[in-house]
Amino acid sequence: MHPALTRLLPVLLMLAGCASAPPPVTAFREADTLAILNRVTWGVNDSTLRQASSVGINRYLQTQLRPPPAQLPPAVTAQLAAMTISQQSLQEIVQAMDQRRKDFKAQADDDTKKMAQQAYQRELSRLAQEAASRSLLRALYSPNQLEEQMTWFWLNHFSVHQGKNNLRAMVGDYEERAIRPHALGKFRDLLAATMRHPAMLQYLDNDQNAQGRINENYARELMELHTLGVDGGYSQRDVQELARVLTGLGVAKSATPPKLRRELQSQYLRQGLFEFNPARHDYGDKTLLGAAIRATGLAEADEAIDRLSRHPATARFISRKLATFFVADEPPPALVEDMAQAFARSDGDIATTLETMFAAPAFAASLGSKFKDPQHYALSAVRLAWDTTPVRNTAPLLSWLNRMGQPLYGRQTPDGYQMTQAAWASSGQMTTRFDIARTIGGGNAGLFKADGAPAQPKPGYPALAERQTVKALQAALAAGTRQALQQAATPQEWNSYLLSAPEMMYR
Repeated sequence: MHPALTRLLPVLLMLAGCASAPPPVTAFREADTLAILNRVTWGVNDSTLRQASSVGINRYLQTQLRPPPAQLPPAVTAQLAAMTISQQSLQEIVQAMDQRRKDFKAQADDDTKKMAQQAYQRELSRLAQEAASRSLLRALYSPNQLEEQMTWFWLNHFSVHQGKNNLRAMVGDYEERAIRPHALGKFRDLLAATMRHPAMLQYLDNDQNAQGRINENYARELMELHTLGVDGGYSQRDVQELARVLTGLGVAKSATPPKLRRELQSQYLRQGLFEFNPARHDYGDKTLLGAAIRATGLAEADEAIDRLSRHPATARFISRKLATFFVADEPPPALVEDMAQAFARSDGDIATTLETMFAAPAFAASLGSKFKDPQHYALSAVRLAWDTTPVRNTAPLLSWLNRMGQPLYGRQTPDGYQMTQAAWASSGQMTTRFDIARTIGGGNAGLFKADGAPAQPKPGYPALAERQTVKALQAALAAGTRQALQQAATPQEWNSYLLSAPEMMYR
């Protein structure tokens, strides 16, 4: 390691260890533009800075809260369109994979069976990698940066792990159909969409939840992790009652609908792979959170969603989690309370709740002090280094996220990744980030070399020192960082020192 970079490392490790209706959005000073962009985007770059500067930071924020459909660069749009997950429906993909699984299990020859099974597993992994690549490309290049952050936030909040069963075939659709359309909309709609998606139902075992064979997994996490919070005032009896409400909500595993008694046939519902099977539903009366739920079949789940999404504990729980993500590891209670009131007044409108947060003095006071989790670090470094140059190979990015312990769809427990500095500021994490900074700064990341694609001119190493954004950032660099940059022997070293500087670890 270069001596100047060695001197930066202790500094970075030391910093890593330190751990009524409001106006629409507070009138931020234009001088705050850079800091605000670092907070509400996946990382500021020249194109985003120009976009915000052209309309003013306050109008930019309003557009981010309620954005028009995103227009991606043509080269990125072409990459997304070529993906299997863009060309086939979830039902087509899952049915095709189920048939492949049946085919390899039917093989009599052990070697042939093993080879077919390995090919099946490789295809599942390829589908999951497509989903992760699509997510990263949108995060890098969409002009609707707040929407992209919120899509990731909710994907982490309603976390599913791709390693269970065939979820690798489902995670792309889960993000695309259940999460993304509601990322800045109504929380109730988001909750309902995740409840009806086969990825969630299968991950938390509700496809096994039936009358006489109650499985409480999803009901418990729905209350503890998705809505009320662990201290939300519910009881074990509420978990049991909610599990009864959710009986019959599952995944259609056969192309043929189940045979049902005549009186149940009108209540059967299939939408894609989602299925409500009334023969598996507990039609007894229930009591949830102190109020009755009458036996009405699938409508019971909708009633439970209404009750959970509009509960005061949910407003506080969601508001605190948003404030932790955007403001501080321990957000001010007054801020959380203001956000919770906005959440309740707006019937769970996510954009309105964020608007209240942006308007709070605590938000402005926190700018530049929120430690970046791995995805924020990796994406911000690539966005700053390469701006709008389209990445043609996301494999290095996916590898960096794996090395830093935050792979997409990779959280094994349903609580999602932690968003606090303590979770990500270890010495090993910092060393890995230095390695990534060197790779990006030297232009050797492999981001622009796609397998099987026609050769393209290599962009070389990024000319960071010439970027408008970097020139603006340099005014806020600490003396130690500036000294290290002055000692860089090459432009590549200069890039590496900047991308690994303590200031690059915060947003």
